[in-house]
Amino acid sequence: MADHPVHHLRPVRALGCWALAHRGALAALAGALGAVGLFLVFRSDRAAMDWWVARVSMPVKRFLGAVCDPLPFSVCEAGATMLILAAFLLLARALWQTAHGSPGALGTWTLHLAVVVLWGYAAVCGLWGTQYYAASFAQQAGMAASPVTAAQLEAVTRYFGQQVAACAGTVPRDGEGRFAVARSAILEDTEGLYDGLTGDWPFLEGPARRPKPAFYSRLMSAWGFTGYLCPLTGESTLNVDCPAVFLPVTVAHEFAHQRGVAAEQEANFVGILASITSGKPAYIYSGWLYGYLHLSNALYRTDPQAAAALSARLPAGAAADFADNNAYWAGWEGPVRTVGESVYDSFLRSYGQDLGMQSYGACVDLLVEHFLPLCGPTE
Repeated sequence: MADHPVHHLRPVRALGCWALAHRGALAALAGALGAVGLFLVFRSDRAAMDWWVARVSMPVKRFLGAVCDPLPFSVCEAGATMLILAAFLLLARALWQTAHGSPGALGTWTLHLAVVVLWGYAAVCGLWGTQYYAASFAQQAGMAASPVTAAQLEAVTRYFGQQVAACAGTVPRDGEGRFAVARSAILEDTEGLYDGLTGDWPFLEGPARRPKPAFYSRLMSAWGFTGYLCPLTGESTLNVDCPAVFLPVTVAHEFAHQRGVAAEQEANFVGILASITSGKPAYIYSGWLYGYLHLSNALYRTDPQAAAALSARLPAGAAADFADNNAYWAGWEGPVRTVGESVYDSFLRSYGQDLGMQSYGACVDLLVEHFLPLCGPTE
């Protein structure tokens, strides 16, 4: 005798009823997938990306930044906190409902979470991912960022070391000789930070925005971050727990992102130049020291003896600042930081940034190209 067919159809009917009851959320999920799909299709079209960035994403980000700017805290952090708390509270409710006779509650929670996550990702793609496929800073500035020789690298590293020595005494220092400018003063002293660059590169012009101190700064340190730009709010949020010596140049780096410089290596280069041309002593010193750090690290991989000889010429204040910074970050070594850097590396690669986290060191080529003419003849 054949089995009764209704028994086998009950799960199908239940699923159909569940889908019908949540057709709005399912449509929203399909819309998010479609939006991500459009980004994947059009990201290789430079003209389309240039148009989108100029006409849509940059105006939207600047509008969001203007809305969030008056608030003294990071709206991005506050929003993320509320979303995470809400997700856990709703999960607890779904588990309780499941245990009390509502088997579809957990599926409903998963569906709604997927909608929020996918639309969030689609928004990031539209407001930030597209920036990676539009014209780069180097292309707009007419720079090639060509590979450099060891002699050229050594010459520019020496030049940066000389500038560090010249301005190391212009900033306040504590009893141990370390950089001692208050973080609040650094975050407040950003007016006109980019005035030294916009004359040559007018595409870097943009409205002034305040950098926001991160409430979760120690969590950022655990993940290995010193700052980030949130494309969903247009805010730059800074780690204010780590040593302050590189906070000025990090502010300038995040401002570069706000002004449309997407690639990390280019934002480093632009941030360094904005800092050293700002006329602000703390920013000038931070910019030269940060540039020297990148150049010296690159030189060390090529010629360790030359890098060590140049480092030995640094003034005691700069050596103290490097030691303080190194000691701080050494304290955060561990699996959490490794995972954080791996996640961000994957994020960069997903947008075609093949250097991944190593792109933070690729600004060396731009620094050498820009400053080599000031260094005299090289071999």
